[in-house]
Amino acid sequence: MPGSKTSQGELDASTSVVPRHVAIIMDGNNRWAKQRNLPGHAGHRAGVEAVRNVLRACRHHGVEVLTLFAFSSENWGRPLPEVRGLLALLSRYLRSEVRELHKDGIRLRFIGQRSRFSSRLQRLMQQSEHMTAGNTEATVVIAVDYGGQWDIAEAARKLAQQVQAGTLEPEAIDAALIDRNISISDLPRPDLCIRTGGDARISNFMLWHFAYSELYFTNTLWPDFGELEFARALADYSRRERRFGLRDPDGLASGVQADA
Repeated sequence: MPGSKTSQGELDASTSVVPRHVAIIMDGNNRWAKQRNLPGHAGHRAGVEAVRNVLRACRHHGVEVLTLFAFSSENWGRPLPEVRGLLALLSRYLRSEVRELHKDGIRLRFIGQRSRFSSRLQRLMQQSEHMTAGNTEATVVIAVDYGGQWDIAEAARKLAQQVQAGTLEPEAIDAALIDRNISISDLPRPDLCIRTGGDARISNFMLWHFAYSELYFTNTLWPDFGELEFARALADYSRRERRFGLRDPDGLASGVQADA
């Protein structure tokens, strides 16, 4: 746990079960900057370096999918200079990092609404996805203008349109059908959600996807969350027993589907 003096090697040895998909709520950039008497945008820039560190850690441990909560639907309510700074930082990240991700065989995807972003930023997202679409080493999903409630409502809207068109009977709508219409339905569900910054909530992030995800909360502010902190989260995950609503793990052998 945070504060432990356990070495990286010891953590690697203790991480026998690696999650396929890790989702992260990156919290604490502003507080990190305030503690150092720096402007808020300095914290967000430091947070980009933390993203690089966690990407290296994912490759080291063999995590297949990393989803980052970069900009929530609620973030539009922040002061305008901060919103502009966040979006400018996202644009710079895409221009500077995507070729490196492509070289490493990493596929980049986005979830969330895009219509409120500038046409330039929308084009950068589309180009990034197109460039990396064929990569198979790992997948990075960036959630922008995203909210879990919006995601579920969007799936419901798609199904309602099919009912209205006469191509779907209402009785056919079940959890499995909604699941197929939710964002990144083709990827495994997050096994582990990490939230930095000390708050113990998921803040409208991937509400549908987190039905059986393990949650890990740390007081470490996002810019200070590096490869060692990530390894601690994986080691904690490795010690947990995931039952998926069953009485014991042996029940999974009966044919119950635990993961996508």
